[in-house]
Amino acid sequence: MTATEETKVVSATLEMAAPAPTIFEVIADPSRQPAWDGNDNLAEAAPGQRVHGVGEIFRTRLTNDSIRDNLVVEFEEGRRIAWCPSNEGQPPAGHLWRWELEQVDESRTLVTHTYDWSQLHDAKRVERARSTTPDKLSASLEKLAATVESV
Repeated sequence: MTATEETKVVSATLEMAAPAPTIFEVIADPSRQPAWDGNDNLAEAAPGQRVHGVGEIFRTRLTNDSIRDNLVVEFEEGRRIAWCPSNEGQPPAGHLWRWELEQVDESRTLVTHTYDWSQLHDAKRVERARSTTPDKLSASLEKLAATVESV
């Protein structure tokens, strides 16, 4: 991997005071994602789209009113989920959002949030991709922690 490619993968990690299954349930339910989106990009997602495996597609509406289809490309219940977004009805644009959970003990979990745009092939999305920094990922982690730690 070249240095240029390395800058196209950003991540942030936070230890949360909640068990992995509790946190994963919130991440895997797209209807709950807008509440803890640190990019302030997600407006809503219909209920009933809880993700259960690779190959599923869930749909979200963004704050600019556009619709995103999100193809699930990695899934391990309670531990890892990743999806590739695309414009409605189009193939994925080549970027990926990933969540990885590592249970520390029965009440604490290390959560890593990664944004990977190393395969992005839609030039119109590059500027937005560059603006997705570890700080923005940390904002999502902090909002997620506030959500799951209050349960």
